[in-house]
Amino acid sequence: MHKLNVLVAGSTGYIGIQLVNLLIKHKKVNIKYLCGNSSVGKNISIYDKNLENKKLPKIIRFNYKLLDEVDIIFTALPNGEAQKISKKLLKKNTLIDLAADFRLEKASDYLKWYKKKHKAVNLIKKSIYSLPEISGKKIKKYQIISCPGCYPTSILLPLIPLIQKNLIKKGNVIIDSKSGYSGAGRSIHKKYKNKNLYESLSAYGIGFHRHNSEIEQILNKYIKGKFEFTFTPHLSPMFRGILSTIYVDLNKGKTVNNLYNGLIKFYKNSNFVKIAKLNSLVSTNNVINTNNCEISVCKSKNKNKAIILSSIDNLIKGGAGQAVQNMNILQNFKEYESLR
Repeated sequence: MHKLNVLVAGSTGYIGIQLVNLLIKHKKVNIKYLCGNSSVGKNISIYDKNLENKKLPKIIRFNYKLLDEVDIIFTALPNGEAQKISKKLLKKNTLIDLAADFRLEKASDYLKWYKKKHKAVNLIKKSIYSLPEISGKKIKKYQIISCPGCYPTSILLPLIPLIQKNLIKKGNVIIDSKSGYSGAGRSIHKKYKNKNLYESLSAYGIGFHRHNSEIEQILNKYIKGKFEFTFTPHLSPMFRGILSTIYVDLNKGKTVNNLYNGLIKFYKNSNFVKIAKLNSLVSTNNVINTNNCEISVCKSKNKNKAIILSSIDNLIKGGAGQAVQNMNILQNFKEYESLR
């Protein structure tokens, strides 16, 4: 059986390790190369004991000659690096990026939010922002696939159907998200060395977190005017998982039941989006180590408001799992291959 040859660049980060763990279970994938910098020459199992005794290549430094030997390039690299690789792609290659290099449609927005000039401006229009449940098979037209950020994934999956069906108002939406510290990468321990990551809860990026731009860009596609929201992320004393609590105002004549039924209908054929019973209290524990997003619609003490809970594993549905899901759709594999 012919297998896809894949390369994972940034293979030793939290997302990269998770990606390797998913890909080694994939029946139609051969992990051809694992790339890193400080880890060159080492076995990836030193970063994850689950990968011991697996037939995996040693870590090498990325070079463009490798593109001739692979079909899919997964990039879990610092922002800006995938843009460099994108300019060297061969016709046979597909780039699936897990960073922010192609999430924004305007180079000016990328400069504004990421403080860097975009290195592949002419390729932005040739890329697609792919939340699989929303973009579906459209990705087959593109050579560059941009995977959404972890926070936006937990936020957009519940909000897009509700906005599309005009069930909620387009203003005064409050989004309170809490993430495990793995979402900040391995450097988190240096960045927050004066904070007790394991016993404290910290707000950060208030008002100006980079994911604001991504959330706004996507939601504005579904309304006339501008979608107004306040997003505040928090770092939680847990390794993985995201729980987003979203407060919305109902449109006139709409009820919490309308929201619940709208989500049930929208995701009735979804492999990975699970709508919990009305007023259920979901937790990250329900989704850890899965590619699922669990959503619950809850009543508020205010008749014209609703509270939506959305939970994902930031390293899988918010990262590596979503990337594999995109690859599966692109290649006409079963969407859930290696994700169950």
